[in-house]
Amino acid sequence: MTMDNQVKILIVDDEPGIRESFSDFLEDFEFDVFAAENAEQALKIVESENLDIAIIDLHLPGISGDTLILRCHSMKPEMKFLIHTGSFEYRLPDELKAIGMGPENMFLKPIPDLMVLIDAINKILGL
Repeated sequence: MTMDNQVKILIVDDEPGIRESFSDFLEDFEFDVFAAENAEQALKIVESENLDIAIIDLHLPGISGDTLILRCHSMKPEMKFLIHTGSFEYRLPDELKAIGMGPENMFLKPIPDLMVLIDAINKILGL
């Protein structure tokens, strides 16, 4: 976590409605939220900010969510990740398992109760 103890979260989703609703919801819980609509924007934010966790959609234009997670992890190994996907068939690849991700890091769209995000963030960050 950052020096001021405010958790910094990155939301990466190409759907503006999801990005905005997640951002608004998390800001209500005093999280410092950044948002990106694609992997390229996300990587620029990861370079410039000390983020604690990212919530990433798998199906992004250009670079996929899986690849984005691996690139972010190589830049900032301490960063944690949650996956947000509409794909029921998605299985966590070995590369993501190798960096410590598991089923507890995955959420299917739509999330009917966003409190599950708060619970997951708190658990993953040990809050």
